[in-house]
Amino acid sequence: MTGSVLTLPLRVLAFAGWFAKEIVTSSLAVVRDALTPGHSSTPRVVVMKLGEVSDLHVTMISMLITLTPGTLTLGQVGHGTGYRRILVHTMYHRDSESALVDLHDMNRRMAQSVEIGGRS
Repeated sequence: MTGSVLTLPLRVLAFAGWFAKEIVTSSLAVVRDALTPGHSSTPRVVVMKLGEVSDLHVTMISMLITLTPGTLTLGQVGHGTGYRRILVHTMYHRDSESALVDLHDMNRRMAQSVEIGGRS
């Protein structure tokens, strides 16, 4: 999806609304788990492959993940440029695959919201 400078504010606003919904949903899951007997958490650490992205991209997605209740970016695997991966701790995904699907969805939405022009 190519984005123009003219649609950038709308795309960023749409992403902010989607992200706000994710924060509320995640917060409710954490509160529900804290207030009910026992626990429903299924903690796990997953490796999220980002591909060849910039330091800014890694920083942005890492911050968004950490801001979402129930998830935490632990760090980057490997250093420097090239193929990037980050370690993410999640609390409420039933398995690693569903965690990665949600994380990659957030990554895709974030990238589309700030992209200007096409990829070459």
